[in-house]
Amino acid sequence: MVLDIFCIAFAYYLGTILITDAVIKLPLYYVKKLLRTIAISIVVYQIVFHITKRYKNIIRYEEGKDYITYIILSIISSLIVSIIDFILKLDVASIKLNILAGIFIGIMMVSYRIIVRYILVFDVVNRGVITKTDDNAKRLLIIGAGNAAHEIIKNIHSNMSEVYNIIGIIDDNKKRLGYTVSGVKILGNRNDIVKICKENKIDLIFFSIARIDNENKKQILNICQQTNAKVRILPGMREIIKDKKLFDNLRDVEIEDILGRDPIKLDNQNIESLIKDKVVLVTGGGGSIGSELCRQIIKYKPERLVIVDIYENNLYDIELELKAKYPKMKIDAIIASIRDKKRLEQIFEKYNPYLVFHAAAHKHVPLMENSPLEAIKNNVFGTYNVVNACDKYKVKRFILISTDKAVNPTNIMGATKRMCEMIVQAKNKVSETEFAAVRFGNVLGSNGSVVPLFKKQIAEGGPVTVTHKDITRFFMTIPEAVELVLQAMTYANGGEIFVLDMGEPVKIYDLAVSLIKLSGLIPNEDIKIEITGLRPGEKLYEELLMGEEGLEKTAHNKIFVAEPMDITMEDISQKMEAFSKVLEKKEVTIGDIKDTMKEVIPTFHEPEEINKEME
Repeated sequence: MVLDIFCIAFAYYLGTILITDAVIKLPLYYVKKLLRTIAISIVVYQIVFHITKRYKNIIRYEEGKDYITYIILSIISSLIVSIIDFILKLDVASIKLNILAGIFIGIMMVSYRIIVRYILVFDVVNRGVITKTDDNAKRLLIIGAGNAAHEIIKNIHSNMSEVYNIIGIIDDNKKRLGYTVSGVKILGNRNDIVKICKENKIDLIFFSIARIDNENKKQILNICQQTNAKVRILPGMREIIKDKKLFDNLRDVEIEDILGRDPIKLDNQNIESLIKDKVVLVTGGGGSIGSELCRQIIKYKPERLVIVDIYENNLYDIELELKAKYPKMKIDAIIASIRDKKRLEQIFEKYNPYLVFHAAAHKHVPLMENSPLEAIKNNVFGTYNVVNACDKYKVKRFILISTDKAVNPTNIMGATKRMCEMIVQAKNKVSETEFAAVRFGNVLGSNGSVVPLFKKQIAEGGPVTVTHKDITRFFMTIPEAVELVLQAMTYANGGEIFVLDMGEPVKIYDLAVSLIKLSGLIPNEDIKIEITGLRPGEKLYEELLMGEEGLEKTAHNKIFVAEPMDITMEDISQKMEAFSKVLEKKEVTIGDIKDTMKEVIPTFHEPEEINKEME
């Protein structure tokens, strides 16, 4: 406030000298009137600044818009002073002098505030000594020289200079090389990352580019893996807009970032026309795939969403989540087992669903090897019950969530899912309901997925366990898989097995290496990678398509259709009878179960046979 008063007085004195050319001495009468005008100006400016709460601002955090406000308020105040001077007939205070003084006042007020802010931002404290960066501070490299980098640097300089020592910035725009962002120099482009990290012993990399295509993000992150620095990353612009605290949005790099897949384009109109104002039922709706199906289905405004699951905790969680986000939607969460035929029929009779998504299944390969009868009861007989209920209550369309492990299966889980595909295709031939299946590989972050396991093992200091150095899998994010399931649903006429394009297969060993490196650690030094051997029923390579099926394109470039199997409901009845006999036995060996599997599912093989061929 005192500095502002000084600026006002000095500006009027300077303006008067410029107007009158009286550089050294002003006449006494002129001085008296000038002092009166200065006094009036001080009062007016103070009133205006207090009304607009300018003195409530913390100078350290003022920005361009605040400085513009000071200039505007100075002009307004000078006009008010001119009006008062005119009313009081103070000849000395001409409009010319007031406007000139107002310009000077605005410039001086903004100038000294910028100087003060500059000093504060660079941590010049009251004793006049620049605070040194803490020797223990993490040495930080920032990728991207845009607004996000500016916000992050400002945040660190203001609050966390003892935590982070910003070494420099990386940007691919060659014209920016050598320039600075908030005092931090741009050191090079992506090709210089490894060199800069090595020379400057970088501990941490912040990837601050929110607007970037997936391929370029993947390339830059792959370069970052060649350093020993931990990488943190800003999410996409959509997440940043929701929460503008950029620094808080920085997160660890996920494996999805490394895969670098392009966003999926959907025909939302076709999906909406099938779902809107219809009753939709999802089995296994509390699981990782089922719950994401529910999240995406409800966006298309169904008349009612019926979520069926046997596990109450997951079901309760998704019910709470959806009801909080969509309080006006009709959502029914129902505890029920797909093994219970009578209970299923009660649900179908009550709700009469138009669409059914069947995601309920036992999917964990090693567990199902240890409990094969449970896989048969749940996956085979459970699916058979749901399919028959759909037929009986004239559901319009049924979609089975299948798996790449159903192709040339080498384990009980995959074989049971292959049987489910057979049931769907056979039933479609005799039913008014349109039955179809969608087959895809592993989904990142799902229950039982390898990625959460690796993260947990890294957090605990290792070792990270991989079953075989050459084992590969297809990967897709949960939302990506579900989006394609919904799109495939719009193409279904009945009898199809839709195969999703999962991209290139990923080596699990390479996946483990990437996650360790992006955590700022060195594989097999900081974190050991242990090869444990293939688990029961595990294949080295998964296949999405059987050799005899062939593929046909659909309107979507990531969705294909396998040629239908020549199978009838009579065949299915015989196969179900064979499974029933196994279940009825008082004592049954794993050999009995596998013999039945080979009889019922001709493509079922022992894993040793397939893996030997693959090797």
